[in-house]
Amino acid sequence: MSWHRFDTDRNVLCISVRVQPNARATEFAGTLQGSLKVRVAAPAMEGRANTLLIEFLRKKLDVPASRVSIARGLRGRSKSIEVFAPGETAMRLIQDWDKRT
Repeated sequence: MSWHRFDTDRNVLCISVRVQPNARATEFAGTLQGSLKVRVAAPAMEGRANTLLIEFLRKKLDVPASRVSIARGLRGRSKSIEVFAPGETAMRLIQDWDKRT
């Protein structure tokens, strides 16, 4: 099972993410049970880990923050991220990450 899929009808990239808050650094950490594992250097309090996760993915995918949102899992470690109109660069990056994980 892949940790990402592209919904052509809505032009949305859907990414399944497993977050590890309170990490030393914000970084990718491979895959875990069909999800992309991301270590986040922020506590899971007051939405800080979610904010840092969105900012990290936005920078890595080179898309505006307004296009990245958490569709499911605001309060849990397992999240469904949606990237609206990701563009060619983001799709190419996702394919590269998929090869490395």
